[in-house]
Amino acid sequence: MENPGTVWTCPFDFAEGLEFDPLLRQLMTEAPIARIRMSYGQGEAWLVTRYEDVRTVTTDRRFSRAAVAGRDFPRMTPAPIVQDESINLLDPPQSSRLRRLVSQAFTAPRVARMKPATQRIVDELLDGMAEHGPPADLVEHLSTRLPLTTICEVLDIPAADRTELRARAMAMMNTGAATRESAVRAKAELRAYFADLTRRRREHPGDDLISVLATARDGDEVLGADELTVMAMVLLMTGHDTSTYQLSNLTYTLLTHPEQLAKLRARPEQLPQAMEELLRYIPFRKGVGIPRIATEDVEVGGVTIRKDDTVHVSYLAANRDATRFPDPDRLDLDRPPSPHMTFGWGAHHCIGAPLALMELQLAIGTLLSRFPRLALAVPAAEVRWNDESIWRYPYELPVTW
Repeated sequence: MENPGTVWTCPFDFAEGLEFDPLLRQLMTEAPIARIRMSYGQGEAWLVTRYEDVRTVTTDRRFSRAAVAGRDFPRMTPAPIVQDESINLLDPPQSSRLRRLVSQAFTAPRVARMKPATQRIVDELLDGMAEHGPPADLVEHLSTRLPLTTICEVLDIPAADRTELRARAMAMMNTGAATRESAVRAKAELRAYFADLTRRRREHPGDDLISVLATARDGDEVLGADELTVMAMVLLMTGHDTSTYQLSNLTYTLLTHPEQLAKLRARPEQLPQAMEELLRYIPFRKGVGIPRIATEDVEVGGVTIRKDDTVHVSYLAANRDATRFPDPDRLDLDRPPSPHMTFGWGAHHCIGAPLALMELQLAIGTLLSRFPRLALAVPAAEVRWNDESIWRYPYELPVTW
């Protein structure tokens, strides 16, 4: 089958609760490998939505992330979020070196050592929510505070700097055209901050994660100055963004699926398996992320993708592929384990996933045990959802117990 002629306009701006994007669902059904135009960037791109096809694109070295650098590629945000030196824009074997170095900070023993401190933060935040009394906003008391506090303590970022750093990170994620200048400025300010911080940690290392990265070695290899700067910046952004929004999304999803919540309460030891199903089910962001460029003609799913074509994949769609997950639109905490793509796939699978999982499991497990009668304090239809960012999450999540 040759390249289809239809080009779909894809703003990917759907923001109604955590319902699945109807445009994405239509593409999955009618054009699983589609030509698309997006709100920003030049030209068109391919969008791949089937699980097996996504796996092909993310593991086949004929699709290059590095080739994206310097291109005005089709995207969702006015200015590109990713930086050219980021590990997210490297291909194997170059990215393999960086991943070997960075993965030293996320080994199972190191994540296990972070667990007591994370539990302490969770307990303190939930103590504050209990003292406040019901109803309370979970976003204010837990979701926005736990991930930021945790990653900043892991990185040893001074408390006085944290609120401003979070504001800059959020500014980079906005999708409105009017936010371009503020996004570019925020990106430059974050980079300058972390360039100075990583230089000082290189000179005077401590026990924090940046110091671990600064002193990590793979033979004679170490992270360069720019690599370390961008990696620390990426850790701050990804280390609190996804967890912040997913804490609220996970809680909302459980509270609006009472039968599934009852299963989890009856068998709390099943939380790790339940977490994987929740992460598969929840459309945690909008649209797509960083694309790849075809370095030669490649056939994927019967469609010929030409050399130099831009290719996006949708992990959200892959997570709802019925050929991989039977009855994919149903949340089933008893679903047999099967790898989902919420943390990406292949050479760009999220290195920090073990830390994120530990944090989310601790927070949700403690929340449910501390508040056995936890419930939404307002009708689900009254919860207000973000419509300004690439992320999907509630602005507030009033709960009672």
